[in-house]
Amino acid sequence: MKLWSGRFTKNTDKLTEDFNASIAFDCRMYKQDIKGSIAHASMLAKQGIIKEEEKELIIKGLKEIEKELEEGKLEFTVEAEDVHMNIETFLIQKIGEVGKKLHTARSRNDQVALDLRLYLKEEMEEIKGLILDLQETLLILAGEHIDTIMPGYTHLQKAQPVSLAHHLLAYFEMLRRDVERLEDCYKRTDYMPLGSGALAGTSFDLDRDFVREKLGFAWLTRNSLDAVSDRDFALEFLSFASILMMHLSRLAEELVLWSTEEFGFVEMDDAFATGSSIMPQKKNPDLAELIRGKTGRVYGDLIALLTVMKGLPLAYNKDMQEDKEALFDGVDTVKKCLLVFNPMLKTAKFKKENMEKGAKGGFTNATDLADYLVNKGLPFRDAHEVVGRTVLYCIERGISLEEMELPEYKGICSLIEEDVYDYLDVRKCVARRKVKGGPAPEQVKAAIEEGKMWLEGKRSV
Repeated sequence: MKLWSGRFTKNTDKLTEDFNASIAFDCRMYKQDIKGSIAHASMLAKQGIIKEEEKELIIKGLKEIEKELEEGKLEFTVEAEDVHMNIETFLIQKIGEVGKKLHTARSRNDQVALDLRLYLKEEMEEIKGLILDLQETLLILAGEHIDTIMPGYTHLQKAQPVSLAHHLLAYFEMLRRDVERLEDCYKRTDYMPLGSGALAGTSFDLDRDFVREKLGFAWLTRNSLDAVSDRDFALEFLSFASILMMHLSRLAEELVLWSTEEFGFVEMDDAFATGSSIMPQKKNPDLAELIRGKTGRVYGDLIALLTVMKGLPLAYNKDMQEDKEALFDGVDTVKKCLLVFNPMLKTAKFKKENMEKGAKGGFTNATDLADYLVNKGLPFRDAHEVVGRTVLYCIERGISLEEMELPEYKGICSLIEEDVYDYLDVRKCVARRKVKGGPAPEQVKAAIEEGKMWLEGKRSV
């Protein structure tokens, strides 16, 4: 018999039962559900709504249920619909009539809102730790490659020389913003909704602050209608997750490109690459490709939940049962990608010689030649035009700027002297860019130290 069957004269159709049930996916929240129920029972006793001995019996029963679930001695059923009613059914079977008192002054609407927030807070802490681990790897690699020169790109065309350290630190900054977004999301998840009832609170004299403190929430939800129908925190998490996955996908894409023979900038470790079933020579960066592919999956989770929520009137609607699979999938996908990305990146072998060779091609020092002419007194716009003609001259003759003879330079611009060759050295091009946030070694070293301090601060919180 259903716990809500009093109003009904027929048994639930099997099709309805299967379609309506959420236990297949919300069962993962059993610990949060039990934790919330223990706090609720404690508050009910404190307020004199149930007896102290009834509270003790309920809590003892709930703890036994949790242990039995962990040991695989209990099985959830579709008949009980969801995690809340499964656990309540187990409790009534275990302790009898007293178990029926647990749901006093509570609805599944505020109960599921509580469970989701408890669950997501825990997952966000774990995900934050995984991001920080990846950032630590980026800092370590940056420290090892301060002097590794590579071409920087715009439009996938060689642009200017930078260092691999500077390039990797760009991703450190992306992940820094992701951590800050996650922390902001955590703040808005840290509201305790229990006591909101189905939508209109309850006539019982509850102490919501007692429950809030028991469960470790910072604040109480302020409106019972909003509390049971709000999934902004889940949407915000999936928005954060989508942006994080976009950042991971960008780095994954670069690793895929750099792994090609055409680039030859990196080789993935054998433990984090795969082969071909037909082509014996192949070594494929499949993990990076999968991370790139799974980004779309997380985007889909966000769009799915946005679409569920977009037309819902207040308060709770059954549509909102669709929140969990999207949220759980987003959580799982992000965690898996972060878990594999860190060791994949940590064990990658960067090919310094190929990178520097790449930096010396494609006229990446052309802007520096323009700066050289500006320092000689030529307005930048004129210098830009002169260097453009110089590059064209080199292209037509199949030579680089370094390979031009001084008389050839003089034929284009009389301001150019012998010291131009020192100015065109790609290492010196990078070293001159000492502006804060730039790729010069001293700036990169400062950025690494600042990153370490920031990371240490985040880990100590």
